[in-house]
Amino acid sequence: MNRLDVCAERTTPATPEAVWALVSDVTRYPRWGPWGAAEYRRPGETSPRGPGAIQWLQSSRRYLLRYPVSIKKILEVQEGTSLAYTVVGGVPVRNYRADVTLTPADGGTSIRWASSWDATARGRLVWRSLRTFYPQIVEALATAAESHDPQPRSIATTLTQGGIACPGSPSRLPKAHLQQRSRQC
Repeated sequence: MNRLDVCAERTTPATPEAVWALVSDVTRYPRWGPWGAAEYRRPGETSPRGPGAIQWLQSSRRYLLRYPVSIKKILEVQEGTSLAYTVVGGVPVRNYRADVTLTPADGGTSIRWASSWDATARGRLVWRSLRTFYPQIVEALATAAESHDPQPRSIATTLTQGGIACPGSPSRLPKAHLQQRSRQC
């Protein structure tokens, strides 16, 4: 079966530790992204946030008279550098896998958030949303890490094909500014 892919990247002057602190703990997602609530439903097999952990995230935006909830299972964690998860409920996708990777880069951190899933009819609808949502969440994550990093570094930027700040995120930057900073893969 064909696969659908979505990816967004951004380089931030924040340290990898500052970015990891935000992305590795789902309970912190509502502080920087478009989620109204987020918790762990079950801890991981070897650590509370490790492989096997089940997390849920509730959108801060209403859709069809409700606030959608997505349920994810952590598949892999490389402490401080990467995590992988799959969607186990709430989003109509099959064989979904997302990878969030942090790489030290030019005095900061390169953030890459990528996913793929089966190209079903409902999966195509999800693709339409996630291709704009991923650049938004990567931008919001980077901005939050920059504002919380006790040791910010010099700015490193990349070009983008588009993106806007997430509603409810700490960043409400003009679209032109975001285009200088984030990019879709």
